[in-house]
Amino acid sequence: MTMPEEDTNVMRAVRALENGASSVRLRAAMAVGTSPDPRFVDKLIERCAVEPEFFVRDMLTWALTRHPASVTVPRLLDELRSERAQARSQALHTLSKIGDRRAWPAITRALLTDADDEVARSAWRAAVGLVPEGEEAGLAAVLATQLGRGARETRLSLSRALVALGEVIVPILRAAMAGPDARVRQHAIVTERLLRDPDAGFEFAVEEAKRLVALGETGQEG
Repeated sequence: MTMPEEDTNVMRAVRALENGASSVRLRAAMAVGTSPDPRFVDKLIERCAVEPEFFVRDMLTWALTRHPASVTVPRLLDELRSERAQARSQALHTLSKIGDRRAWPAITRALLTDADDEVARSAWRAAVGLVPEGEEAGLAAVLATQLGRGARETRLSLSRALVALGEVIVPILRAAMAGPDARVRQHAIVTERLLRDPDAGFEFAVEEAKRLVALGETGQEG
């Protein structure tokens, strides 16, 4: 029995998404996004968890955003419980791009404090984009527990997430500035500097924070 041409095209696209050449996988993801079909969703999500190339993963995410949220969001929420870090981080990234606020309850404290930096960064970005009005302070309090974490990229990502929440972060940062950990104090100062002067630049803010911490100051105003 001959397979219908439509099913043959689906199978061809699925095979292309698994091709050994990243250029072929990229074109396949672009083609799937250009002509969305719910039958592709599971495969796209499966590939997000294992795709080694960033630019292909980004195209996979784009392809998923082209499909109905009613189909993609439940599957992406399932991925947040995956043992594979890349599956969790890419699902969070995709949910942030879709912007469906039904995903908010699934962005748990466990994800916001995930041991994997890429998962945590993706969770921070998604949470800031999806947080309901009135819950910003609670989110900021959880994010503040991560101050001082990781290398430059992680610290910058956290500062950006906190700054995006606005003035609600100020008392939380002030409390962190008074804490015993110099790294946390420095990161809190950097973040407040960026809130007050977004054009200052992260490196400038870091150098200023180092100076203040070395002097035993916090930069707090009366």
